[in-house]
This record gives sequence, C-alpha cells and structure tokens, in this order.
Amino acid sequence: MLAKVFGSALHGVEAFRITVEVNIGNGLGYYITGQPDEIVKESLGRAEVAIKGLDYQMPCTKLSVNLSPAHIRKTGAAFDLPIALGILLASGQAKDPGLLKGFIVVGELGLDGSVLPVRGTLCMTCQALADGMKGIIVPRANLPEASLVGGLSVLGVTHLRELLNFLGGKGTLKAADKSTGPPPPDPAEQLEFRDVRGQEPVKRALEIAAAGGHHILLYGSPGVGKTMLARRLPTILPPMSPTEIQETTRIHSLSTTDPLTALVTQRPFRNPHHTASDIALTGGGSSPQPGEISLAHNGVLFLDELYEFSRSAIEILRQPLEEGRVRIARAKMSVEYPASFMLVAAMNPCFCGYFGHPARVCTCSRRALEYYRRKTSGPLMDRIDLQVEVESVPLGALMDSRKPVESSAVIRARVVKARAVQSERFRGLNGVYCNARMPEQSLDDYCLLDAHARRYLFGRLDSALVSARSYARILKVSRTIADLAGREVVEMEHVAEAVHFRGLERLVEGRNIAKAVTKV
Repeated sequence: MLAKVFGSALHGVEAFRITVEVNIGNGLGYYITGQPDEIVKESLGRAEVAIKGLDYQMPCTKLSVNLSPAHIRKTGAAFDLPIALGILLASGQAKDPGLLKGFIVVGELGLDGSVLPVRGTLCMTCQALADGMKGIIVPRANLPEASLVGGLSVLGVTHLRELLNFLGGKGTLKAADKSTGPPPPDPAEQLEFRDVRGQEPVKRALEIAAAGGHHILLYGSPGVGKTMLARRLPTILPPMSPTEIQETTRIHSLSTTDPLTALVTQRPFRNPHHTASDIALTGGGSSPQPGEISLAHNGVLFLDELYEFSRSAIEILRQPLEEGRVRIARAKMSVEYPASFMLVAAMNPCFCGYFGHPARVCTCSRRALEYYRRKTSGPLMDRIDLQVEVESVPLGALMDSRKPVESSAVIRARVVKARAVQSERFRGLNGVYCNARMPEQSLDDYCLLDAHARRYLFGRLDSALVSARSYARILKVSRTIADLAGREVVEMEHVAEAVHFRGLERLVEGRNIAKAVTKV
C-alpha cells in the first residue's frame, strides 16, 4: 500500500515542498531514497522506536520511503513526523479521512513519540502559503513562529499519538493564537547617545554611516570609547521595512536557537568574539546554517578588536561586503544566504595601543607595527567607507554636564529623513535602498557634483593613488552627506567631509606619510 504525506526541505533561506512517499511491499529491509543526509536516514530508526512505543507495529516486509523530488538534497530531522505518519498510513494502522489534504507536516520525533521543535518553520510556512497549501502542522514549540505567517491554517502537535487521535476524530490540534504577542521593547533600556559627552566628530561619522548604510572603522587608543560608540549605532538606525522584517526573521528562523515567538522588528546587532572561526562568520557545516554575517542581515555586524581576528576570518568578509550575500559551496550542495549588513569595526592602532598617542609612548617595535598592519589587506580596507580616529576626551569635557547633548531620537530623525530621500531615489532599482548599495553605473546619475566640488575632489585625490573603488565610495558618502543637508547637488563641503572621514593616512615610523588629504 502506498501513502503520501507532504513535508518540507530547507535550502538556504528557501523551503521546498517534499512529497514523502511510503510503500510497503514484498521483500525485506527498510530503504529511504531521494538524496537524504545522515540525519534523515536515521529517521527510520527513531520512527521505529516511537511507533512500537505506542503499541503499533513496524512492518516486517519491505519498507520503501522516497522523498520527492529527488534532485533536492534533504537535511535535518523535520522529516521524522511525516515518515512515521506515512508508515502508519501505508500499513493500514492509521486512517486519514482527508484531514491531511493540503497540509504540510514537519517535526522531529523523540523515542517516546514526542514531537520536538525544528529550525526553519517560518521559511516552511511561507513556502506552504506560496504553494497554495491549506495549512501546516508543526511542533507545538514552533507554533508561535509558524503563526507569524497569515493566510493559512497553522496547527501545533506535541506527540505522535495526539496527531493520530486527530486523524481518528478523537481529538483536536492546538491552533495558532495570534491575539497575543511579546511587549514592545522599552526605550528606557536602550543605550543612548545622550550619555556620550564629547566625540562630536565620531558621532557625526556614525550618523553619516547610519544615513547611507556605510561601513565604518573606528580606531584609537584603549579606553577612548570605540566600543561604547559602536554599541549605540542601532539606536539611530531607521526602522525596518516590512520586506526587511520578513527577510531577517526568516534567516533567524534557520538558526539553532530557540524557536521564534515574534517577528524580528529591531535591526540585528551581532558582535562575534575575535576567536570566531571562518564557518561561524560565514555559515556552513554538514547541515548548512547561516553564520554571523547572515544573522546581521539588515543590521550591524560589529567586529571589536578587528586585528585580533584571524586573517582568513577578516578576508572572508570581502565578497559579502561587495555583493550583500554569501555563497557556501560544498561537494554535495551549494547554498546562498543574504548578507547585506553594515560593518562596524573597532581597533587599536598597534599591539600596545598607544601608537600616535599624544601623551603615552608606543612600545611596539617596527617589525611588530608592520606585522600588525598586515593583518588586513588593502582590498578590505578599500571596502570600508568611513575610517575615523577616536581621540580621548579631556577630563573637563567629560565632567561638564552643562553643555546639551543630542539624544539618539534627534539624530535618528535626521537619519530617517535622509533614508526617505534615498528610498524615493532608488525606487526603480530592485534591492537598492540606501546610498551604500548604489550601483557604480548609477554614480553619474545620482552623484551630481558642482564645479567647485569636482575641482576639489580631483585636486585632493590626484596624488593619493586611490583605487576606483575608493573613488566610488567617496562619491557615495558625499551623496549621503548631501542628503543629510537636504541638497540635490553634491557640493564641495560634502566632498571635503567625505574625504576627511575616508582616513587615507598611513602611520609608519611614528609619522604620517603618503598623506592623501588634509583635515578640513
């Protein structure tokens, strides 16, 4: 007898409907086909113990399970529940009066028959809706996550027996409750720019970065406030659009953390430790999962102590910074995850941290300085739009509480206004929502320079030996500064500020050489 149950397979952030076909025929042995990974192959063992524990019988003849279509590789334990259900239906021990028609079934089985949560149920539910399915049956723990998608029936199950009773008309499954949700975050618990005294140039640079989605590097001696300032950047970022909320939530649904209970409406802020491996940053593994750069999609990836990361981990960022996505290629499969994030990096100028300090003496040798600077390549630094030195604030300025300090809300209002201008500007360009993502071929159309700005830019950069990428990024930052100022045309003062924040100076032998710009 042949039985069919619909399941779902993950491939990156996408899901595919899978038909679980179970047939019981003449012969001996259990077989599972359709490109299953080792975890899927183990499903038969888990299903056998769970079925026998419920006083049902495992077939003693040939049992064939096919996962169709066969060209899609199946990974994870989400096929446990549909396989066990298919075995009981194919052997005649369970009957389906039509309740499963149009439903996708996912869930991991415990040996006692309990249904355990699986990752990616939000992606599976979205695909079920796109495929025109009637609904989806998920583990009870995943019910709040799956219910974030409207337009179809979402049912939760805690045990295999509960599902069998439902099919036999002896019980019901818990439906999603969409009337309640988590309380909104308390603004009082957020970090505030109002608490930061001094550092006005750095605050300005962070405002420009937030307004245009630009990458930024903060460098300076220990204790000057690099980490403190970087952690406050999310408080001035613009709200997420509905499309960004859905994209971000789907990625977080794929992580191995607890099931989601609400949409991700706050921009992510990921801060991996400098001992993080390459795979931890990019994602991957035997069952590919998103890494830190994908979990930071539509948010911020903060790399504190940048030069403490391994060289390979740093250089692996080059492609995602340019393309906004990361491809993970393996021998048996290849997946792609979104990775459009703002990179915020912080670093000391040398190993001891006091190279160039006005009062402290650097104890690093020249060889140590050269080794320290070689930890990152020129191509990676080219991709960082703003490179800002964070200087120490005099004690008097820190103790002066009379001078008013702008709050995050005030700065954020300017950022939101500039982003609105950019959204209107790039309305016809798919996937472009800020100046940092502006295609190079559109620079002449959107970065119009007046005569003074053009002469200034060429005069300053003619001897700087800058790359074409650096030139393009200076124009994009200039466009953002002009947007903050409410100008249609990029003027000289906008270009001058962008060049100043570019940080083209290189520190060698205790002095500045190859100076490309002068401070304005």
